Amino acid sequence: MATTELLWRARPFAELTAPELYGILQLRQRVFVVEQQCAYLDADGYDHRATHVWAERAARGGDAVIPELLAVARFFAPGIKYEEASFGRVISAPEARGTGLGRTLVRTILDEMLRALGPVAVRISAQAHLERFYGEFGFRAVSERYLEDDVPHIAMLRP
Repeated sequence: MATTELLWRARPFAELTAPELYGILQLRQRVFVVEQQCAYLDADGYDHRATHVWAERAARGGDAVIPELLAVARFFAPGIKYEEASFGRVISAPEARGTGLGRTLVRTILDEMLRALGPVAVRISAQAHLERFYGEFGFRAVSERYLEDDVPHIAMLRP
């Protein structure tokens, strides 16, 4: 899958259309709840304070009511989730894995955060098995491993 086939979007919650929000929630539930078999409250009360970033497959010949999202994430200004800015709910759809889309998503999130917030420190709560992946973007572990929704996580910081 070439990334040229994708449309990248970034919008605050209040500007999302109903189909966009549905697509975001659908992909998050598909991966975090169904695929990872993790029963947790995805609608955690923070979406309305986030800017949502996603990649959708470019429409070919006709408008789809619900866009086909292949990667999603959300980010927050400092003081919402942590003292620092943060991002989370980072997902690549199963059919998009192994294409480099996850790395493109993180670069896009960091670019959007810089555009919206200026140069700020960023703290994330990463699934522990992704520590090396986020390290490629300048994040460093700042905690021991801990369980979040029964999944091992680690706090990471990018100054």
